[in-house]
Amino acid sequence: MDRRIVVDVAGKVRRPGIHRLPAGARVADALRAAGGVRPGTDTRTLNRARLLSDGEQVVVGGAAPAGAGAGSAPSDPGGAPGAAAGPVSLNAATAEQLDALPGVGPVLAQHILDYREQNGGFRSVDQLRDVHGIGARRFAELQPLVQP
Repeated sequence: MDRRIVVDVAGKVRRPGIHRLPAGARVADALRAAGGVRPGTDTRTLNRARLLSDGEQVVVGGAAPAGAGAGSAPSDPGGAPGAAAGPVSLNAATAEQLDALPGVGPVLAQHILDYREQNGGFRSVDQLRDVHGIGARRFAELQPLVQP
């Protein structure tokens, strides 16, 4: 069965909108599907290699709406106080960003990074249950705070 995901590519691309991509597609694939980035758009904050998840939004050349799974760099922890940060991407987060999650310290952050490396990333948040050191209680606490 050919599994597909649906992503919303917004911002400074030639054909913004909903695009259907094969499962396992990356931000670079979404940009191609949207006809490419408009000339002069700064894409240095985009992680083009990041795996996409079904239903996510990739915002190019602008700020993502609060709570959106954006294709831009993760929120800057030194940003404005009270700024809404979206879910942390398990596939793009650094050890420091994972460590900042409740109940995750440096050791568990490293376990998450190791799992990501050994398994080619996270296709769903449920895979977090397979990470050494994450039990039912910790998973329930982290589930609303992360995305693949």
